[in-house]
Amino acid sequence: MANKSQLAEQALHSIGGLYGVERQARDISDEDRWRIRQEKAAPIIKTLHDWMLAQRDLVPNGSATAKALDYSLKRWVALTRYLDDGAVPIDNNQVENQIRPWAFGRSNWLFAGSLCSGKRAAAIMSLIQSARMNGHDPYAYLKDILTRLPTQQASDITEFLLHKWAPV
Repeated sequence: MANKSQLAEQALHSIGGLYGVERQARDISDEDRWRIRQEKAAPIIKTLHDWMLAQRDLVPNGSATAKALDYSLKRWVALTRYLDDGAVPIDNNQVENQIRPWAFGRSNWLFAGSLCSGKRAAAIMSLIQSARMNGHDPYAYLKDILTRLPTQQASDITEFLLHKWAPV
């Protein structure tokens, strides 16, 4: 067990418990998943947070462990956001897997022409993968929203969100 952090091992054990809850809630409705998260995951999260705060007081500033704890604690609201909505996944692994082909060839994107062009390409690629993840044909989605966008009321722009969009 040389070079292994006992603190990291304890944190990973708690995180493993959270993923165990997710495995139990995999094939159920979003509402039921939310209930299970509230019942089983929320107490694990609370214990983990309290433990991390206590450990942070014990580790020296500037250490790798302190930096890891600070990183997580600073982003705690974002890290625990999935507890509030059964439709939100615990992690972004599905998205990471979807964009891997794009990331794999990222050296080719160094020649997008400019920083602005690269950002545009990244935005379009994100929309394409997000459309696929939501079960839509990316071409149909982009064609529809780009056609309707110029005349769309700002108050109705949420119709273009992928989880709400329906082809016209």
